[in-house]
Amino acid sequence: GSGGFRKRKHDNFPHGQRREEKENVNPSSALMTSFKSFQLELDTRHDKYERLVKLSRDITIESKRTIFLLHRFISAPNGEEILNESEVKLDAVRQKIKQVAQELIGEDMYQFHRAISPGLQEYVEAVSFQYFIKTRSLISVEEINKQLIFTAEDREETTNTTSDSHDKQPHTWSLKVTPVDYLLGVADLTGELMRLCISSVGNGDIDTPFELSQFLRQIYDGFTFIGNTGPYEVSKKLYTLKQSLAKVENACYTLKVRGSEIPKHMLADVFSTKTELIDQDEGLP
Repeated sequence: GSGGFRKRKHDNFPHGQRREEKENVNPSSALMTSFKSFQLELDTRHDKYERLVKLSRDITIESKRTIFLLHRFISAPNGEEILNESEVKLDAVRQKIKQVAQELIGEDMYQFHRAISPGLQEYVEAVSFQYFIKTRSLISVEEINKQLIFTAEDREETTNTTSDSHDKQPHTWSLKVTPVDYLLGVADLTGELMRLCISSVGNGDIDTPFELSQFLRQIYDGFTFIGNTGPYEVSKKLYTLKQSLAKVENACYTLKVRGSEIPKHMLADVFSTKTELIDQDEGLP
């Protein structure tokens, strides 16, 4: 009747008949063998994807810790020690990336790109932040990829050969950061440079904000050439990049116009208040 459940076709068959059909299925048939191989392949791929997600999470965490450490460079009296410690942390991150490269041996990286992309973006942000502090310039994607080539020697036990020349075989692993991951990492770098500008103002450093303003303007001009023609994630980051540039330029304006009349220890408070007003005007949280 109307409003009732429709009876499925297989309900017309007795349950005993369906059970007999299942029992009559030959598990060693070619069809069942194919489906079992498909099941094994999918399970293996899923397990590898989960391992890559965990590695990417570890890379993200360690890269963030490196960024937090580098922010102490401005105020710390031993800046060289901070850079050395950050290099040690980045080497540990690269060991995690080496494990990712080992997992992707013989695989198409783009099939697992969504699993490792967040970690690679955070790593690019940390490496480019350290590179800027050292050289006041932007690291290239080629330079980043050079650091992601790993070599090792794996001793293999052989029973047929006795010569020592075949006991050690060199192995090389590499992982290339994609252009999209590089651009997204650089876009996130602008937020860290904006925070670096706030720290510099708080320490009475008046030259660094103007230097950061010119550097961020060059990055913003480069991103505007891409515009909406690039990936969706890049165009979405462009808005945040614009906000970071506006805050740094506002700091430079405050320092240029009112820097002489405001004490140095109060410049950071004035700058922070103005950046909060910018966020409220733009509707940012």
